Amino acid sequence: MSLPKAELHLHIEGTLEPELAFDLAARNGVKLRYADTEELREAYRFEDLQSFLNLYYELMTVLRTERDFEDLANAYLARAAAQGVRHAEIFFDPQAHLARGLDMRTVVEGLWRALGRSEENHGVSTRLILCFLRDESADSALETLEAARPYLDRITGIGLDSAEVGHPPAKFRQVYETAAGLGLRRVAHAGEEGPPEYITQSLDLLGIERVDHGLRCMEDPELVERLVRERIPLTLCPLSNVRLRTVDTLADHPLPAMLDAGLLCTVNSDDPAYFGGYADDNFHAVRESLGLTEDRLRELARNSFLASFLEDDEERRARYLAEVDAYVF
Repeated sequence: MSLPKAELHLHIEGTLEPELAFDLAARNGVKLRYADTEELREAYRFEDLQSFLNLYYELMTVLRTERDFEDLANAYLARAAAQGVRHAEIFFDPQAHLARGLDMRTVVEGLWRALGRSEENHGVSTRLILCFLRDESADSALETLEAARPYLDRITGIGLDSAEVGHPPAKFRQVYETAAGLGLRRVAHAGEEGPPEYITQSLDLLGIERVDHGLRCMEDPELVERLVRERIPLTLCPLSNVRLRTVDTLADHPLPAMLDAGLLCTVNSDDPAYFGGYADDNFHAVRESLGLTEDRLRELARNSFLASFLEDDEERRARYLAEVDAYVF
């Protein structure tokens, strides 16, 4: 068995494996520009975040129906369960689907077909987080939140993703204030490609409760002190950081220094189909490349449950933490 863990930084569209992409393309009559799955896998060699995003959005075209989103989510949940994930807080990008003619119902209901039965089918509890694309307008984000209102019983929180540079958090202050008024939890990508100031803006202007990525906080000692003092979790994605050239090699990753500084770090997979590893693959990678001890790995697993949006079910959180404590490596 793998170390029990929660996954808090996972884009469901980023779990689209080449085999499923071709299956859905055939089902929906979509012509992909790749001859086969091997050629598509070769296309997964990215130079930077934008080159990844270009393919990411291109392949979304195979997702057309509720069944497609259900199959996508079930495929991820099965893989996650096999890698020790006990709880998953899953991002989705509705703007990318609405822009190509789908409606919010198709996306949310399709995902919920899988998430609503996830504990029964996979032994994984779930939460759903709606992300706004930061390279789209603030007005588009507000319109997207409005379209999601009928489904807020299925949606736990909001997030902010896509190309970071040039799109500061301040741009989305109004939609985050609106979401807070609706009782939604708030997270945001910050400090991956963008500067440490984007993390500070996200905290001060968006009221976020977790920082997605956030590894550039280490450039600002005062910010690190604040994150430690306020116990703000960071959802790090080591294999993603290497694939997108945020760090040159995994051995260069600042995770050990971040833990030593007292930051509440978690390890996650981000877009695992594209970045070469699911949750436990990331744990194994940092263990091997960074020499993390069993105590450090257990700390990361505990952090993942402490950082989860499980305030409505503290009994469940306690049960998951007990599983981590009882785990034998």
